[in-house]
Amino acid sequence: MTLFLSLPQLSPQNIHIHAHTHHHRSIRLKPQASLPLSSNPPQSNQSSSYSKTGVIVIGAGLAGLAAATHLSSQNIPFLLLEASDAVGGRVRTDFLDGFLLDRGFQIFITAYPEAQKLLNYQALNLQKFYSGAQVYYDGKLHTVANPLRHFWDSLNSLQNPIGSLLDKLLIASNIIRVLTKSDEEIITSNEIPTIDLLRKTGFSDSIVGRFFRPFFGGIFFDKELETSSRLFDFIFKCLALGDNALPANGIAAIPQQLGDKLPPGSILFNSKVVSIDFDGVESESPPSLRLENGDVLRSELGVIVAVEEPEARKLLRETKPNPKPVRTTVCLYFSTDRTQVPVREPVLFLNGSGKGIVNNMFFATNVAPSYGPADKALISVSLIGMFEDMSDDDLTAEVVRELSGWFGEPIVRLWKHLRTYRIGYAQPNQCPPTNLMKNPRVGSGVYVCGDYLISATFDGALVSGRRAVEALLRDRVSTSVS
Repeated sequence: MTLFLSLPQLSPQNIHIHAHTHHHRSIRLKPQASLPLSSNPPQSNQSSSYSKTGVIVIGAGLAGLAAATHLSSQNIPFLLLEASDAVGGRVRTDFLDGFLLDRGFQIFITAYPEAQKLLNYQALNLQKFYSGAQVYYDGKLHTVANPLRHFWDSLNSLQNPIGSLLDKLLIASNIIRVLTKSDEEIITSNEIPTIDLLRKTGFSDSIVGRFFRPFFGGIFFDKELETSSRLFDFIFKCLALGDNALPANGIAAIPQQLGDKLPPGSILFNSKVVSIDFDGVESESPPSLRLENGDVLRSELGVIVAVEEPEARKLLRETKPNPKPVRTTVCLYFSTDRTQVPVREPVLFLNGSGKGIVNNMFFATNVAPSYGPADKALISVSLIGMFEDMSDDDLTAEVVRELSGWFGEPIVRLWKHLRTYRIGYAQPNQCPPTNLMKNPRVGSGVYVCGDYLISATFDGALVSGRRAVEALLRDRVSTSVS
């Protein structure tokens, strides 16, 4: 990956139990305590145990898993604590009557550079979307295609009402613009809200409202497109280089693959950290952690906090309120017979009408047939916001009414509602100003990681986990040398 190239790459050759610098000095990563390091989890039947381990990672979402992966690759003992019953954090999949229900609208972009390093794409059996979208506007569906992938489709769509000919040319020029920039240049560039960037570029109100607002609004869970232009450019570049895809076994297959590669016994599930004790913050000792069950753990090498930003702020006792409201979403799933699906293409549908509550939807089994039983289709519908003033039943009824206008009432009335997910923390808010190169170190022996620190993407979470480990190892080396 070219993102964050300024960070030194630490490997077992230059950081391990015995390491050598270019001055041939011997460096030892000594634990702060006298007890030997242990990667074994504490016994959960002890109500007030006191255990020590190498590095403690809090949270087994993508960031925490990435941190654990890099610690494992350096042969550094660690313990990964997860409050729930499985890895993944927000990247989870539920199983219901033969259907795979991802918790919220989540799409994996194959061109994510950090993901390409950490994941085995072939094993994920990625199922690809059409590179473009179908936009519902003025009672009809119109194609918007990626000109790099579907040139003729893009050419045939030049006259449709989802933007002018100039808009289509500006999309092509915008692709060239982001492809000529490195990822680091994008992440550190001057930033403005995405909506301001689109207007500054010269895009018309029609293509902003009918395509960019539902498409990128659905990615950012931000219909106003206030998200940083840095994030827009990074995702725009990844979309130009790669495909939107879903793992055949659900989005949870991504964190599961990372978790399966970690040493046995290194993940402790149903282990919620309720407090971090900073009484040793003036010394060089990392803090101790208290679990919900009363267990107390102390790390000998450092603590990596890899939970969602609101929870991280609580654990780190940050009293200043976060001025940016988090991004929220509602995702509804429906099923129908596969013979009743009105389209066969693996395409994303966008609401470009400017009306209604549906932002985007797709037939998940068109993309990945394994998302449902052989004779059934799975439909995923995404809304932006929480809609607290509407009940689940009212939301379902409104979605069915709206999509009846898209595909016809005789087809949509046959859909069976499966489940509704209301996701109060879908993404961090990354409207300007952002600092996407922030030092992960927040205290003596304490480091943070998560997509809120870099980019609100799968890739951002993975990069942040690596950066936290690199910062920890740099600090351990400098401590040992001094």
